[in-house]
Amino acid sequence: MTERPIRIFGDPVLKTVSDPITPGDESARALITDLVDSVRVPGRAGVAACQIGVNLRAFSYNVEGRIGYIINPVIVELGGEPRVIEEGCLSVPGFYFPRLRYPFARVTGIDLDGAPVELSGEGLMAQALQHEVDHLDGHLYIDGLDKPTRREAMRLIRESDWF
Repeated sequence: MTERPIRIFGDPVLKTVSDPITPGDESARALITDLVDSVRVPGRAGVAACQIGVNLRAFSYNVEGRIGYIINPVIVELGGEPRVIEEGCLSVPGFYFPRLRYPFARVTGIDLDGAPVELSGEGLMAQALQHEVDHLDGHLYIDGLDKPTRREAMRLIRESDWF
């Protein structure tokens, strides 16, 4: 079991669109093991492969006692009226900012054997699904902030000890 270090804002891998994983790729097994081990840390709802430095399209989740992963996820449905929620990110440690998210999300993808996987949920699960797919598309949650909030977020990030 290997918990991998989380890449921090400024690392180019976080702004790179992740490549799909070929079904049956044996090297993906080690990645998925590391993703699941990395998301088991208390307080983590999701970890995208890019957050552990791997530019491949997969993420793990840990929401309300459910731990798992999905490969090549695609958002297929967003529902409800978008709401402003406080959101944070392991790659932008110590900060939470208000941003819009849909209250329901559904993603489809595959497992390690290439079998179809569907994940959906409301609340934290919906937020995690949107957040992690954004990572795989090369976006951080701060990219979706309104302009005044993003400007303030960037100022605070630049002043942080870890930047």
